[in-house]
Amino acid sequence: MSEFKSDFLRTLKERGFIHQISDETGLDDLLAKETVTAYIGFDPTAPSLHAGGLIQIMLLHWFQQTGHRPVSLMGGGTGMVGDPSFKDEARQLMTPQTINDNIASIKKVFANYLTYGDGPKDALMINNADWLLGINYLEFLRDVGRHFSVNRMLSFDSVKTRLEREQSLSFLEFNYMILQAYDFVELNKRYDVRLQMGGSDQWGNIINGIDLGHRMGTPQLYALTSPLLTTSSGAKMGKSINGAVWLNPDMLSAYDFWQYWRNTEDADVSRFLKLYTTLPMDEIARLSALGGSEINEVKKILATEVTAVLHGRAAAEQAAETARKTFEEGAIAENLPSVDVATGELEAGIGLLSLIVKAGLAASNGEARRHVQGGAVRINDIAITDERRVIGTADVSADGVIKLSLGKKKHILVRPA
Repeated sequence: MSEFKSDFLRTLKERGFIHQISDETGLDDLLAKETVTAYIGFDPTAPSLHAGGLIQIMLLHWFQQTGHRPVSLMGGGTGMVGDPSFKDEARQLMTPQTINDNIASIKKVFANYLTYGDGPKDALMINNADWLLGINYLEFLRDVGRHFSVNRMLSFDSVKTRLEREQSLSFLEFNYMILQAYDFVELNKRYDVRLQMGGSDQWGNIINGIDLGHRMGTPQLYALTSPLLTTSSGAKMGKSINGAVWLNPDMLSAYDFWQYWRNTEDADVSRFLKLYTTLPMDEIARLSALGGSEINEVKKILATEVTAVLHGRAAAEQAAETARKTFEEGAIAENLPSVDVATGELEAGIGLLSLIVKAGLAASNGEARRHVQGGAVRINDIAITDERRVIGTADVSADGVIKLSLGKKKHILVRPA
């Protein structure tokens, strides 16, 4: 389609959010003439979403900003089963208590991106446990299950890839796509939801919901998916050397979150400015035109803007200032991540390798040893090459801390406690 009429689809197109739309003209017409309600489902598989899911939250953000009502659907019911799409093996089943705890923790992030309330365009936070936990199995089979073709379900890529591998697909997981399709129909009935969005790996599941809606008498429903993102070097979004880049501040500090975006590859900067910040497109175009050494300044702007939405402007600017002091002035910035070590332990002396592991800069002594042998480890900015080095109270600086560094970009303050 050459040009969209609706603000929402125009915004998504120019920022690079669109992978597939089930009926471009129909959805565009609907969005242009009325306030539409759309949802994205989020699996409560951990106490926090990570940066890989940020593109979905930004989809909901722009949906609301362009005059529509977004729904963040928590999978309290479907989480009891687990989404098998493109997974190598079955997920570990979670207890209802774990699911509820995870949902309560995940919810905290959304208010930074969406405005919740009772108005016609205010976002809704809904849990599919509200209708799924009370289902009568026989009634569900008769009223909903009869509309599904097993032959067709087996043809979906998300199922086929699993069936081609050694790990079998359980009947429990096979039901997941039926429950997800039913969510779409139930949300339409309860909240007049007309559009489901998600990552491109969810296309088959979303289309399933549209087909079920046809058979169960809903108005026309629509699907929109975003591309599954990787970095230019092929790494998954939301994963760093140290593991997942969590969105909840109690699982990853604002500084570490800022650093993740500051380390963006050059080729990704323009794309990430469009997808992950709310900067106007003309400003993004200006920043994208900069090259050479200026690209590093643009990366700092990217990191600060993405961090400001999630953690607040003050925390983002503090993270940027901490990085500036650490990298440009070589100073010890108080806001660097820190680890407490008992004063008695320091007085007795703690092995360098043990300290590196304790600080989270390596997963094992073996990995820590390789870092030391490679010349990547420094104590108070002095390179350490002796893996048997013992760290003690004599290493505590005048600032009352020990600065432990791995490479140029990872610094931890060891604080006597």
